[in-house]
Amino acid sequence: MKDLKWKVGGAQGEGIDSTGEIFAITLNRLGYYLYAYRHFMSLIKGGHTNYKVRVSSEPINYHGDDLDILLAFDQRSIDENYHELKDGSILIYDSSKLKEAKITTDKKVNVCPIPIYDIAQELGNSIMKNMVAAGASCAAVGLDVNIFHEVIEDIFAKKGEQIINSNKEAIQKGFDYYQEHFNVRLEMPKPTGQPKKNIFITGNEAVGLGALAAGCRFLAAYPITPATEVMYTALAHLPKFGGKIIQAEDEIAACLMAIGGNYVGTRSMTSTSGPGLSLMMEALGLSGISETPLVIIDVQRGGPGTGLPTKTEQSDINEMIYGSHGEIPRIVMTPTTTDEAFYFTQHAFNLAEKYQCPVIVGTDLMMGMSKKSVPDFDFDQVKIERAIISQEELNKYSDGSFKRYRIDVENGISPRSIPGQPYGRYVALGNEHEETGIEIEDPETRIAMMDKRMKKLNYFDPNELGVYFSNEDQFDTLIVGFGSTFAQIQEAQKLLMEQGESVGHLQLKILEPFPTKKVQEIVQKAKRVLVVDNNATGQLLGLLKREVNEHEKFTKLLKYDGNPFTIKEIVDAVNQEVNA
Repeated sequence: MKDLKWKVGGAQGEGIDSTGEIFAITLNRLGYYLYAYRHFMSLIKGGHTNYKVRVSSEPINYHGDDLDILLAFDQRSIDENYHELKDGSILIYDSSKLKEAKITTDKKVNVCPIPIYDIAQELGNSIMKNMVAAGASCAAVGLDVNIFHEVIEDIFAKKGEQIINSNKEAIQKGFDYYQEHFNVRLEMPKPTGQPKKNIFITGNEAVGLGALAAGCRFLAAYPITPATEVMYTALAHLPKFGGKIIQAEDEIAACLMAIGGNYVGTRSMTSTSGPGLSLMMEALGLSGISETPLVIIDVQRGGPGTGLPTKTEQSDINEMIYGSHGEIPRIVMTPTTTDEAFYFTQHAFNLAEKYQCPVIVGTDLMMGMSKKSVPDFDFDQVKIERAIISQEELNKYSDGSFKRYRIDVENGISPRSIPGQPYGRYVALGNEHEETGIEIEDPETRIAMMDKRMKKLNYFDPNELGVYFSNEDQFDTLIVGFGSTFAQIQEAQKLLMEQGESVGHLQLKILEPFPTKKVQEIVQKAKRVLVVDNNATGQLLGLLKREVNEHEKFTKLLKYDGNPFTIKEIVDAVNQEVNA
């Protein structure tokens, strides 16, 4: 794969994200494939932040281990990111205040000091330093500076011609300074697409658009990092189609509102992260016992408690699968890419209605807040499938004999009516109940209702949405992950196979109900199984051991420092196991 990796770093609040966005959006419009990852602290201003963009000639789902260009606005950016630079790479730093960069390693890096802040000041506004930096980056990779003009015109269209021209001049000044003082250039990959072929979108935005395409017209949520963008995306689009958004007072209220929306027949959802999901547990039980569809988006972050709200982790496995007092059927889906997050969200609404149960879509901060180039989504790929009893069928119960929670159904799924349908029943009790919804406590009915609910998912095939398997006939080592670790494991597998290792890759897309039969068949073929677990206790490994045999084959690779797995970490772990 031919690619180039670029990063800008500095203090939060000084335009680091906007610098990265301008650079990335421009390259996306040229037809490159991009993956952009934000590293930031839970501070409004101050502290270190960086924005990394990987530019490729092929579709990608990870921002890469190393770095070709580092654009540093301060010494801390150098200190925290210099280790990623490769031999022959470029370090551009702002020499306006940092007169000489402190570098303690002997890497062969081309150091290019540029007075970025001073140049912006000379142009009349220091805020334009991000444009100066973008211009210097453009020169470092040998691009025509004019390609930035269209992006500038779009971004500043409402601010008038003078602002547009000032920013164009700032881009040009940064470009000219680099051209005049430095002769090192890095080669860009050749774009394979046409200009504006791809959209540039976060996983959270993909989820929001997927919900819209699924027919969702109500979202209730409480703002929480890193899930808030789901609500913002819904706010931007749902009202255009008659939809409504409510910012609830807390997460349990948001979840109850979503249950209420689904109860009356409006496809509804809520979005949150780990701490919010914890608050939703009582409401989750209400969805289960009342057999009301519910879609929850859980964008995982570092825990416990407030934990690391701006860092990634995959430690909500147990919470998603087992959360809530008592026992209810549920489906837990874990899309592996931004594209899949769009389509899985649509599937979630169909499944929630079909099985009348909660469906949790588990992503994480890396997927949710990173941006990726994706082709236009196919809004017709997943059809909307409503599961509400027809009025024609209800008319058969004009004598009032309709049983909302009918027990004698082979698949455990009783017919569902919604308020407003004549001859339907609209009771949705949180207490245990009999077939018409009247509260009961007698043991026989309790057992019958529990058995009915719990057998629903016996008819759900977790392979409907599939597990990813790399399809090797024979392999010694199997690497297993779920969700967004897909990209790093896939690239690690490729490197290991180039080294001569025999490696397979299994990525779980459904955690509950677990695809036991399929996973067992794949695990049996391996001599050893490395489980990539982005948490401290090996939650994915624990799930695998509960569901499949061959326990002696399993080893785990844990990471819980707030950063995504690197390809190198996975490769090193496999090599260590092979050579043990």
